[in-house]
Amino acid sequence: MTIENFQITILGLGPGDARLLTRQAWEELEKYTEIYLRTNRHPAIAGLPSHLRIYSFDDIYQKAGDFTRVYQGIVDKVIELGKRSQGVLYAVPGHPYVAEATTPAIIQRAQQEGMQVRVIEGVSFLEPIFTALGIDPLTGLTIMDALDLATAHYPLFSIHIPAIIAQLYSRQVAADVKLTLLEAYPAEHPVSLVHYAGTNQQIIEQCCLYEVDRSHYIDWMSSLYLPALDKQASFESFQEVVTHLRSPEGCPWDREQDHASLRTSLLEETYELLEAIDNGDINSMKEELGDLLLQILMHAQIAHEEGEFDLTDVLRAVNHKIVSRHPHVFGTLSVSGSAEVLRNWEQIKAAERAENGNADKGLLDSIPHNLPALYQAEQYQSRSARVGFDWKEPGGVFQKVNEELIEINQAVDDQSRSAEFGDLLFSLVNVARWLGIDAESALRTANERFANRFRFIEAEARRQGKQLNQMTLEEMDILWEEAKKRLEDRAH
Repeated sequence: MTIENFQITILGLGPGDARLLTRQAWEELEKYTEIYLRTNRHPAIAGLPSHLRIYSFDDIYQKAGDFTRVYQGIVDKVIELGKRSQGVLYAVPGHPYVAEATTPAIIQRAQQEGMQVRVIEGVSFLEPIFTALGIDPLTGLTIMDALDLATAHYPLFSIHIPAIIAQLYSRQVAADVKLTLLEAYPAEHPVSLVHYAGTNQQIIEQCCLYEVDRSHYIDWMSSLYLPALDKQASFESFQEVVTHLRSPEGCPWDREQDHASLRTSLLEETYELLEAIDNGDINSMKEELGDLLLQILMHAQIAHEEGEFDLTDVLRAVNHKIVSRHPHVFGTLSVSGSAEVLRNWEQIKAAERAENGNADKGLLDSIPHNLPALYQAEQYQSRSARVGFDWKEPGGVFQKVNEELIEINQAVDDQSRSAEFGDLLFSLVNVARWLGIDAESALRTANERFANRFRFIEAEARRQGKQLNQMTLEEMDILWEEAKKRLEDRAH
């Protein structure tokens, strides 16, 4: 196929300096009498061959309200021009396929209409940035568009790999990018701003992450370079550690584990995290969350090795579930408050059960049978309340407790007493739910108070040279009251 057969030629103008135009690009420019530019805001334009008539699509930028409409308008115009007998030479900054939305859109439209397209390579804005920063991208590098990152809530890349955030456009975009990055990076993280790379006006600014939107040089030729965080701070690095532990070169004990053998560890780590939460111990919470994450990754790795599922399946499933169950966040549904959110949640879950062939599965069936009894009771009550099976006001809940106290007193045998005692506990959990109290945590805290007070009694008995079984109940009760006072004073 000869050059003349191509109706559309897309040419890369390089990063800025006209001397960085490729030889192929220059030879192509000399064949045409006119050129259409996506934008004339590019330093290389001043160095184009003097015989060219230059047109640009900057007027579309001024008329359209957003980038989607701008690019659609440019694509439409290039396709129209390409249908002329002389075709069209369309030029874009940098490389036609690097940070250039119009190129793939033009090629897709051209293929649909049976038109021939040729792409002339160009040096992208990235090569001068690599040179300016002295980095080799093959050692690990993420490249992101600033507009994509600005609309995200968390960086969608691995923070233990360096990153280039391209085309900051404006200080407002830089501010939005900064807010997203601060979800993962410390505010004092050192970064570099590279402006006008590939031109003789190139500027490199060193600053902290929190300062990036303060630069006066920011425009569409600005990029942000983020050095990697500590490798040990990344999810992928931890997954590598766990996979290594399970590998033939890893730990014999870890290799021997399976889902069943790790069950006890998973339960212990969960309770240790709950204890840290109850104690308000932030440092312990941080440690215990890590231990729990280790258990999750171990189970996912074992499942991968057994051909059951892997971590990507886990993440894909939970992503889909959470997004689909929050149409008021990720869709167009409006809600009046959290109560309506919970009602919608149950309706969505019911629809999911029907779709998966589990339409007969009840509202409470998904609650695990081996949960701690108090927490299980709270879950049963909360689930049933979401569909309206609940007291209308708290007075009825307290009245139910009084009724259960009477019934346990009236029970005539051990079996009846056990049943009535269970009903009483269930009613007390309902009281806790109405008062916004976590019954499981409340009982655990009460247990701890009892243990601390009883330890005080033991210590005082030893100090007095007595054995507990030698003390009267009255003597121990006096020490109990003293323990309550001392421990309460210490707590305050």
